[in-house]
Amino acid sequence: MKVFSAVLLLVVSSNVCDAFAPSMPAFTRAISSNVANAPIQHLNNNNMNSMSPIINSALSMAAYESPEEVELDVEERMGKSIDSVKQNLVTIRTGRASAAILDLIKVDYYGAPTALNQMASISVPNSQQLAISPYDKATLGDIERAIVESSLGLTPNNDGDLIRINIPQITEERRKELLKQCKAMGEDGKVAVRNVRRDGVEAVKKMEKASDIGEDESKDTQDSIQKLTDQFVKEIDAVVAKKEKEVMTV
Repeated sequence: MKVFSAVLLLVVSSNVCDAFAPSMPAFTRAISSNVANAPIQHLNNNNMNSMSPIINSALSMAAYESPEEVELDVEERMGKSIDSVKQNLVTIRTGRASAAILDLIKVDYYGAPTALNQMASISVPNSQQLAISPYDKATLGDIERAIVESSLGLTPNNDGDLIRINIPQITEERRKELLKQCKAMGEDGKVAVRNVRRDGVEAVKKMEKASDIGEDESKDTQDSIQKLTDQFVKEIDAVVAKKEKEVMTV
C-alpha cells in the first residue's frame, strides 16, 4: 500500500510539473516581448522611478535599434527641455503687460484644471493692463481665485463682466529677484539637457557592449550627442539672456 501511494504521488507530481512547465517559457516570452516593445523615450521620470531596476535595464537595452535612432530621440528630448524653459520664462513679468504671463495659470473648471487661455479671451488694452473676458461669465470668480492663488503676485479686479489686471512697475530689488529666477530656470533646463545626454550615451555604450555597433561608431555617436548638448545649452543661455534683458529694461 505504501509503495502504491508513493508511486501515485510521484505520478501526480510529475503531471502537475508537466502541466505548469509549458506555461513558464510562454509567460517569460510574453513579458520579454512587452518589455522589448515598450517605448522608453515616452516614459517620464516618475514612471521610470516606479519601475524595477531589472525592467529599467531591459527597456533601456531594447529601446533603440540604431545609433541614428538614439540621436534623433536625444535631439527631440533636448528640444522639449528648451521649450519648457521658454514656457517658464514667459511667466516672469517684466513690468509691461503681456498675455503670455498667464499661460501657465490653471482654473478649476467644474472640477477639471483648465488652462485660463482656453476659457477666456485675454487682451492688452495698454502697456500696463490686461483684460480677461471669460467665454462663460459664471467662471469669473474661479478665474479671479486662480490668479490670486498663483505665484505671479497680481491683483485681479472683477467688475462682473471682465477681469482687469494692472501690471505695476517693478522695483530694482524685484528685478534682481526676477533675474535669479531666470538663471535658475536656465540651469534647470541645462540639467535636463545633460540628463538626456547621459541617457543617450548610456544607450550607445550598451549597443557597443552588446556588439551591435563597433567602437568607432559608438565614439562618433557619443561625439554627436555631445555636440547636440553644447548646441542646446548655448540656446538656453541665449534665451535666458534675452529674458534678463527684458527684465532689466525699464
